Amino acid sequence: MQIVDHALADAAERAGAWLACRPGCTQCCVGVFAINQLDVVRLQHGLRELRKFNPARAAGIVSRSRAQVARLSSNFPGNSKSGTLGRTPALMGRFEQFANDEVCPALDPNSGLCELYEYRPMTCRTFGPPVRSEEGLGVCELCFQGASDEEIAKCEMVPDPDDLESELLRQVENTTAKRGETIVAWCLAKEPL
Repeated sequence: MQIVDHALADAAERAGAWLACRPGCTQCCVGVFAINQLDVVRLQHGLRELRKFNPARAAGIVSRSRAQVARLSSNFPGNSKSGTLGRTPALMGRFEQFANDEVCPALDPNSGLCELYEYRPMTCRTFGPPVRSEEGLGVCELCFQGASDEEIAKCEMVPDPDDLESELLRQVENTTAKRGETIVAWCLAKEPL
């Protein structure tokens, strides 16, 4: 995470005012997204840590997660019992349209801040700055207003240049015997209140 956080800080410094991401901005907190088993381990660890010093806040996250699971289970594009997302083309296509208006259960509804920020998934850590994918260089729609393609490219974030996350994910999957992707609500709903 230190490498990713350093890459984010570097990209944010180069982006300056073009990067709209600030505490209270929740653009990336609305709509479900896939997380891997390494993200699951981080989030669950973060929830256990939060429970140590603020059990009420931790219980609020679990409660919001369970409510979201209850709302979404009937249309879940995968195994709704385990929360594992399906990998068939049809299920992956359904996921693209799935729960795009749902708010992340880790988001404090009063402050607009992530209650598990230090433990947030990789997707959350890389949202905002320009990050290269198969589709090209992607940025948050709120960021880089008025910037040219060249200016955006100068701010590109390379989150994991040595692909360390893949090895860590492999280790977690081998240790836990859990594979596949899920979403934040299913990951946190399993934790005790």
